[in-house]
Amino acid sequence: MKLSEVLIKPIVSEKSNKLSDTRRTYAFRVSRKANKLEVKKAIEEFYGVSVVDVNTMVVPGKSKSRFTKAGFISGQKPAFKKAYVTVGEGETIDLYGSI
Repeated sequence: MKLSEVLIKPIVSEKSNKLSDTRRTYAFRVSRKANKLEVKKAIEEFYGVSVVDVNTMVVPGKSKSRFTKAGFISGQKPAFKKAYVTVGEGETIDLYGSI
């Protein structure tokens, strides 16, 4: 798998911002086929930091439903893979640099 296909986007939320401030841990949405070694290589190449630890998890899809004029519609949100990446001491990833 190409390294450009591994990372999909960073996850920016209150929890991920708190983790990045306190533990130097950043959250990314990654490809379902990517393993921890590929995630580590991709982060090190794209952001130029040394990765200490990678934790991955598959977030299951949620069932969603709504009531419309046509009736009751139910469906399924897709599952995705999330990676929590811890960088080395004194290093940071600038997620807002291009804004």
